[in-house]
Amino acid sequence: MKNNVNRELPDDVMSALDYQPYQTTNIGNPDIQRVAPSVHVQTGDDKLVDSIEDVVKATVKDGMTISFHHHFRNGDFVFNKVMRVIIDAGIKNLTLAPSSLTGVMNDMVIEAIKAGTVTNITSSGMRGSLGDFVSHGNLKNPVIFRSHGDRARAIEHGDIKIDVAFLGVPNADKLGNANGMDGKAVFGSLGYALMDAQYANKVVLLTDNLMPYPNTPASIRQTQVDYVVQVDQVGDPDKIGSGATRFTKDPKELKIASTVNDVIVNSPYFKDGFSFQTGSGGAALAVTRYLRQAMIDNKIKASFALGGITKPTTDLLNEGLIDRVMDVQDFDKGAADSMHTNPKQQEIDASWYADPDNKGAMVDQLDVVILSALEIDTKFNVNVMTGSDGVIRGAVGGHQDAATAKLTIISAPLVRGRIATVVPDVTTVVTPGDSIDVLVTEYGIAINPKRKDLQESLGHLAGVPVYTIDELQKMAAAKVGTPKPLEFTDRTVALVEYRDGSVIDAIHEVKD
Repeated sequence: MKNNVNRELPDDVMSALDYQPYQTTNIGNPDIQRVAPSVHVQTGDDKLVDSIEDVVKATVKDGMTISFHHHFRNGDFVFNKVMRVIIDAGIKNLTLAPSSLTGVMNDMVIEAIKAGTVTNITSSGMRGSLGDFVSHGNLKNPVIFRSHGDRARAIEHGDIKIDVAFLGVPNADKLGNANGMDGKAVFGSLGYALMDAQYANKVVLLTDNLMPYPNTPASIRQTQVDYVVQVDQVGDPDKIGSGATRFTKDPKELKIASTVNDVIVNSPYFKDGFSFQTGSGGAALAVTRYLRQAMIDNKIKASFALGGITKPTTDLLNEGLIDRVMDVQDFDKGAADSMHTNPKQQEIDASWYADPDNKGAMVDQLDVVILSALEIDTKFNVNVMTGSDGVIRGAVGGHQDAATAKLTIISAPLVRGRIATVVPDVTTVVTPGDSIDVLVTEYGIAINPKRKDLQESLGHLAGVPVYTIDELQKMAAAKVGTPKPLEFTDRTVALVEYRDGSVIDAIHEVKD
């Protein structure tokens, strides 16, 4: 069967998993019945467990679904500690359902797959050796990739039924009151873990900082927690923000960032009280700096900034240029520290952030968002999941979710090395072209022809060439040539959901 972005989907997998093909970005107004976790009532002080081995023995059985969060990112120690015990215990046929998988987890996940411990995975993404391993057909069942908002939706619907959530936290008391703001490995907002704490049947906190009871402020509460385990170290704080918050000096990235700022400032949405999301990475941080100056020059203040938060964004909050920061994840220590000290920086969970099936997600209120792309095609479809070789090397993250903004900008170089970014058809559709309004490259911009209003307001920017996206694609091809078509087998190794739970694309096994 084909969906509405003309992607062929495997009938057998779609039928077996009872999936519907992607149809539209319009979520509509359905009535949703949510699920609830089972609760083992506790009234005493017996939540402290001596070891990971003991808590795994008490909670994990063959065939269960277990989850983790990725707020520690490459500084995470919890995942590998827990999975080591689970593998050694001989537990089999687990579904691994973390909010995302980071590079530090790869070797352990591969070992778990080879041992038969993990046979199913649902995640926002995967990279490196694990992405390569899965892309070559080494996992028994297809991975299900979900955006952060879609994961929240799936948990609340019961599509993901978490039996045991193992949540690393930088502090907790003996009954499970915890936050992400105090301790040796602080990471700020617990936004993604809050879903697991609320909906998992069993919640296990792991911490290296046992606090006196009651520990407040409490992001995760004792009413949600079954066990608390004290470990030597939950994470390396020096690696939590590594690579995410570099300030670029690359002339190409600075040119793109400057043009993105020009697009924002000359759009109908740059006015007092506008809202935005910029993300992390060199170009995104450069946009934040350009935008700061434009706001000062034009005496404009933003109502709120959203998403994964960096120190440059919290600096704008502390300068009074933003009234509120809505924080689902912090990308550096500066942002984490700010959440502890500034009451205008609000911790939000992934549902409040981006679940399409609730009574109002924050992404629905965004005016401007800047997103990146591995590839974008002439229909404005965006790929942030698979590389030019067809191998999984990215994450959906909040890409689909934030693309619901009134002005969604993709910032990307025309080519990367000898690889075109603007292509006739992306390898994997993650975010549909109907969500994308403007592509910004170092050579100029392309405006989605469906946005006639933006063509009028942005069509004659000083010093900013405007092309059709077909012209940019041909320009890219002229620079790097036309690559040989990728070869895949018929085997499906992953499905990519749209944020409403429909399937927007299938990823097939890469031929050796």
